[in-house]
Amino acid sequence: MKRLAPWTLLVVTLLVIVVPFALAATAKPAPAPAKGDRSPAAPIATAVSTITGIAISPLLGTGGYGAYQWMTAKDEAARAALPWYAQISFWLPALLLVGACAAKDAFGAAVPPGLKKPLDVMETLENKFSGLIAAGAVVPFAVSTMSKMILDSGTQVAADTGAAGVHLAAGGFATLQVAAVDFSGLVNLLTVPFGLAVFVVVWLASHAINVLILVSPWGAIDAGLKAARTGLLGLVTLSATINPWIGAALSVIVIIVAYLVAGWAFRLTVFGSVFCWEFVSRRCRRFTPQADGNAMFAGSALAGVPIRTYGRLFRGSDGKLEFHYRPWLFLAPRSLTLPTERAGMAVGEGAFFTDILDGDDRTLFTLPPRYRGHEAAVAAAYALGGGVKPAGLRKAWSALRELLGGRAAPVAP
Repeated sequence: MKRLAPWTLLVVTLLVIVVPFALAATAKPAPAPAKGDRSPAAPIATAVSTITGIAISPLLGTGGYGAYQWMTAKDEAARAALPWYAQISFWLPALLLVGACAAKDAFGAAVPPGLKKPLDVMETLENKFSGLIAAGAVVPFAVSTMSKMILDSGTQVAADTGAAGVHLAAGGFATLQVAAVDFSGLVNLLTVPFGLAVFVVVWLASHAINVLILVSPWGAIDAGLKAARTGLLGLVTLSATINPWIGAALSVIVIIVAYLVAGWAFRLTVFGSVFCWEFVSRRCRRFTPQADGNAMFAGSALAGVPIRTYGRLFRGSDGKLEFHYRPWLFLAPRSLTLPTERAGMAVGEGAFFTDILDGDDRTLFTLPPRYRGHEAAVAAAYALGGGVKPAGLRKAWSALRELLGGRAAPVAP
């Protein structure tokens, strides 16, 4: 049953998206106006594309959406009535900030990782805050506008076709009237949570790119990831401008992919949140590792646990190491006993991350930034026979120094 639950949720989500489109295709359409698609289902397609675009890049999407509303307003009075994110005092600085981030990534290949990493942290925090703002203000407003357009379009279709009493216009299921009851409030109550759910799923997948940029030591990879995300946003926007149904179809594909990688994206988001907070707060200066039960993230070499799962490492009563964690941070607790012998394990001290390595130097765990400078204490707490040794960029620098005749980085016993 647990295995079928995600697929059941996916099917229900797709039905909620597809049913209005199917109704629009089968119902009798209204007389086509001179320009544009005025059918009641057209706002659904437009709203799906809008929400998807904003979720891919909240600051760029919100700023671009606000700039579009500001530029298409009829006069100054109409511009003054626009919401706050459509005012030039917001969308212009937002787009300038997006441009500054793009310049940072464009020149990132020539900037040393140590200088670029604080900027990556600030951009990751910005993406989190802009995502919260968009989820709390922009997305509900866009979905509410969609509901209103559906109701207005359905009413207009009924008036044009001369329908009376109970009617179901093209996609205008919200206009269903039984005994003069208005269902507009109910439709708005159902569509807003659905829009927020779509936004959260897509935003998680998009935000994972920010975290990948954060953990990547190479500026060229960062620029490629950012260009791919911006290109996807541009493709969704362009296709929705050409035809709202093409934009909606592309958005549905993005939503499905985002849903399938939601677990991976969530773990990466938790990893990035912990990293950013501890990097900014400099918690390592006032932190002491525990004798047992230290917090860490599962590495790629830890079989049986998804990578970057957040949990704690304990020493069992039999002396073996046990990793305790909760899927999605709140589900039933689970544990995994490590089969690796501690004699070959070591703490790898990297330039930005501290890892616990197995005998083949594969990553078993990645420690949060608070453990920087406390590698020897971690190795002693779990009696790791390999002690502390350089890893990652620090290992490469040590090998280069040794190659040039210098001394390699010392290994702590």
